[in-house]
Amino acid sequence: MMGAVVILLSYLLGSVSFSILVVKKIAKIDIREHGSGNAGATNTLRVLGKGPGIAVLLLDAAKGAIAVGLASWLTKGNDWVIVLSGIAAIVGHNWPVFFGFRGGKGVATTIGTLLALTPVPALIAVAVTIVVIAITRYVSLGSLVFFTLIPIILLTQGASFVYIAGTFMIAILGYMRHVGNIKRLLQGTERKLGEKKA
Repeated sequence: MMGAVVILLSYLLGSVSFSILVVKKIAKIDIREHGSGNAGATNTLRVLGKGPGIAVLLLDAAKGAIAVGLASWLTKGNDWVIVLSGIAAIVGHNWPVFFGFRGGKGVATTIGTLLALTPVPALIAVAVTIVVIAITRYVSLGSLVFFTLIPIILLTQGASFVYIAGTFMIAILGYMRHVGNIKRLLQGTERKLGEKKA
């Protein structure tokens, strides 16, 4: 029973869309009607600049980390509940109950979740992701690399099935939210970081 409550609370926490709230507070606009239309840190960066973009990135990442931390504390280390709570926070960010189920792509929340779930593999993946984005300037490609690397690293480390399965599910969620980006990457039409919309 406690596990179900914690997972539900994690979803509700994830549903607090800081991109929508921060942009509404600063610019009095709905971020989903501007830029890429995505309620996330990258679009906030595009629309309002570095300060708000970084703030949203950190706040959205914190949601995932807090969900994992609370689950660990309240369930005394139940691996399934911990992993599912992290996933629930990501699902909440992507489909927020408070904002008509129109959220972001979950990248920052996924980063926070995975840093809390599997710190060392996540840090390795973050480092590789930063390099990929620095070289290609494709945030979406970096995000896809990040999603993909975590379960692979855990497999090579012989991690528990729960964490491998959980991070694989997180990767699937990430790919689901980036279908359009994948198509544009393959077509060569994906926007690069800092590139203005035509």
